Amino acid sequence: MATAADKFARLSALRPVRNNSLLDLPHPITARTTEPLAQTEEECMLARMIGATVAQTKFGNHLSVRNWHATPEFCSPAAGVIELLRGSTSHTKSRGIKPLLHKDSSEDSGTNAPLHDPEKWLFLDTETTGLSGGTGTYAFLIGIAWWDSGGLQVEQFLMRDFSEEHSVLLELAERLAQRPVLVTFNGKTFDWPLLESRYLMTRCIRVPQLAAHLDLLHPARAVWKLRLGSVKLTELEEHVLDAKRLGWDRADDVPSNMIPQFYFDYLRGRSVAPLAGVVRHNRNDLRGLAALFAKLNEVLCADQHEENADGLDLFGLSRYLHRRGEKRRAEVACAEARKRGLPIAFDAMAQWELARMAKRRGEHEAAAEIWETLARDADWQVRSCGELAWHFERRRKDFRTALKYAKQAMAALRKRTSADPFARPGTGDLRTFERLKKKIERLELRTKKASTEPLLQEAQ
Repeated sequence: MATAADKFARLSALRPVRNNSLLDLPHPITARTTEPLAQTEEECMLARMIGATVAQTKFGNHLSVRNWHATPEFCSPAAGVIELLRGSTSHTKSRGIKPLLHKDSSEDSGTNAPLHDPEKWLFLDTETTGLSGGTGTYAFLIGIAWWDSGGLQVEQFLMRDFSEEHSVLLELAERLAQRPVLVTFNGKTFDWPLLESRYLMTRCIRVPQLAAHLDLLHPARAVWKLRLGSVKLTELEEHVLDAKRLGWDRADDVPSNMIPQFYFDYLRGRSVAPLAGVVRHNRNDLRGLAALFAKLNEVLCADQHEENADGLDLFGLSRYLHRRGEKRRAEVACAEARKRGLPIAFDAMAQWELARMAKRRGEHEAAAEIWETLARDADWQVRSCGELAWHFERRRKDFRTALKYAKQAMAALRKRTSADPFARPGTGDLRTFERLKKKIERLELRTKKASTEPLLQEAQ
C-alpha cells in the first residue's frame, strides 16, 4: 500500500521544471527557444541505454530514438481491404479527420490519395502517465513507424520532463503532415483523443489534420476474439502473428499497468533501467501493429482460406464480412468454418447464419432444411419453429404444418420463461409471445376455413 509520502512524491513528479529566465516573459509557453538544460547523469545513462539522441525544436528538446527493422516486411493493401477496415464512410466524419476524396470521386480510381498509398501511413502507439485518459494524463513516450526500404522505420520521442511536451508534440505534428493516415490499435478510443487534448492544451500547436484513421482493434476483435477471448496485442503476437519468427518476443516485457509508475520513478531520480524496458515495449507494439495489418490484409483478401485456419477464426471472419456487406464471401467463410469444426454452441449459430443468408437469396427450401435441424436444439427451438411456421404459411400454404410449428414455438417459449419462476420475462420474450399468439389465432382460423371449404362444395 502506497504511503502518503509516495503519493505526494508522485504529485510532485507531475510538476514541470521551469526555467526562471522565462518567468518575466508575457507568454512563456510559446517562448521555449531557450538554451538546452544540462543533462543529468541519469539522463545521459538513459540516452546510452536506449540509443537516443537529443532532438531540438523551437520549443526545446527531447530524446529521439530511431531504429530500422527488416521485419515485418512492407505490406501493400490488397484490393478492397481498406474499405473493409474502414467500414462505413461515416468514419471520416469523426473529429480530426478531413476526407480527401469528394463524393463524386471513385475510391478505386483514387490510388494517389493518402489512404491508398501505404507510404503515407503512420503507425502510432503511445505510453502515458495513466491508463484512463483525462486532461491530467501525459503521453510521455510517442512511438511512430512507417514503411521504408522494404521494412519498418521506427522513431520514438521521449519526454525527460513534462516541460518537453511541446517539443514532442511539434515533432509528431511534422511527421503527421508528411504521412497523414494514422494506423493504431485502439487509437480511436484512447491514443488519438488523448493527443488531441494535449495539442489543444498547448494553445500554440494546432491539432494535426488526419486524412484517415485505421483502427485495427475492431477487425482483430471480430476475427480472433471467439478463439482467443483476449485480443490484446501481446496475445495476438503470440497466437496469431508468430512474433518470434518476425524477430522479437515479449519474454522480458514490462507489464503495461506498471509503465506509468516506471516513468514517475524515473522523474524522481530512481533507476532508468525500467524506462529502457518501456521504450522497448513501445517499439515492439509498433512492430506488432504493422505485422497485424499484414495479417489482416492476408485474411480479408483471401478467397481460399489457409488449411490450418481455425474454424472459430473463420466464423468470426464470416460475421465481420457480413457486417461489411460482403455477403457471398461471408457465406463461404461460414460454411468453411463448419467444415473445419466448431463447438456445439457456435455450430448452431453458424447454421442459423447460413439459413438466414439462404432465405435472403430466395433459397427458402434450403433455409427450411437448416431450421428443421435447429428445431431439435432447445436453445434454437423458438426461433427455428417460428421461421418454419412462416415458411409453411407463406411459401407452401400448408396451414396445418405451419400451425404445428407455431404451437411448438409457443410451448418452447413457455418452457424457457417458466424455468425460473422468480425471473420476469424480458421485453423480447413478451414481444415473441404476442407475435406467436396472433399467428396461432390466425392459423387456426385459416385451418378451420380450409377444412370447411370441401364440405361446402359437396353440399352445393
